[in-house]
Amino acid sequence: MTKIRIGTRGSPLALAQAHETRRRLMAAHGLPEEEFEIVVITTTGDRIRDRPLSEIGGKGLFTKEIEEALFAREIDLAVHSMKDMPAVLPDGLAFAATLPREDARDALISLTATSLRDMTQGATLGSSSVRRTAQALRLRPDLKVVQFRGNVETRLRKLADGVADASFLAVAGLNRLGLSHHIAAIVTMEEMLPAIAQGAIGIEIHAGNARIHTMLDAINHVETATAIACERAFLAALDGSCRTPIAGHAHLRDGRLHFRGETLTLDGSKVFTAERSGAPADAAQMGTDAAAEVKAKGGSLIVGAA
Repeated sequence: MTKIRIGTRGSPLALAQAHETRRRLMAAHGLPEEEFEIVVITTTGDRIRDRPLSEIGGKGLFTKEIEEALFAREIDLAVHSMKDMPAVLPDGLAFAATLPREDARDALISLTATSLRDMTQGATLGSSSVRRTAQALRLRPDLKVVQFRGNVETRLRKLADGVADASFLAVAGLNRLGLSHHIAAIVTMEEMLPAIAQGAIGIEIHAGNARIHTMLDAINHVETATAIACERAFLAALDGSCRTPIAGHAHLRDGRLHFRGETLTLDGSKVFTAERSGAPADAAQMGTDAAAEVKAKGGSLIVGAA
């Protein structure tokens, strides 16, 4: 039997997610580790680190080379942080599984502050995310924002070197790397709604690979997949990109799906919000409907709006 080839970026977090996927497949199918191969693929987004993603092409820069490997059948499946995925997949590729979601919230990382509100006047915030920047400026318009790209470890090192007074990282990534002790405070969703699909791991395959699709069915977490379907429908309907501050979170409670989504102006001065609650089967439609409401509220103030 040929090895199952798992494609991934090479950052410590990406590798941790690939290893989690391998562990779950091993457990579900009684397979030894030797039946798998982790294939590390360097993406354009990994190579260009000195400019914001919004300036060099957006989220697809973290997926293009990996998806090319799927098309070429050089890998059997690709493991992604779902928040890095563009709103629409290329024709011929599909998501076959979503793993159980980690904590979706953002974490404040700082050596001097324990909350966004107690940062000193005019303090420096390191962030390359237009969403986090807009949400932070909404609460603290006095903050000075500097660009802050790199993997988790790189950003922690920049903070230690004094490049910025504070930054934000996903709680999920810190937990998966065993680095949660760096968290100064977990930011509530009322203060900062997370990125679409934050905390979720998605597994992408060639749509015609029935064998791998069947294997992945066994590790698909339906509750997470349902929530992500709603959030990504919201993103797709807004034609979301890295230039647009978009946030949203869906969760199941008492058998119903609850969603809140928002988009902001780049300076955070205005926010446009929509909420939906309904049957899990209507997840995608809920996200699409919420996006229509946000568009109607924001109009031309939303980045990229016609």
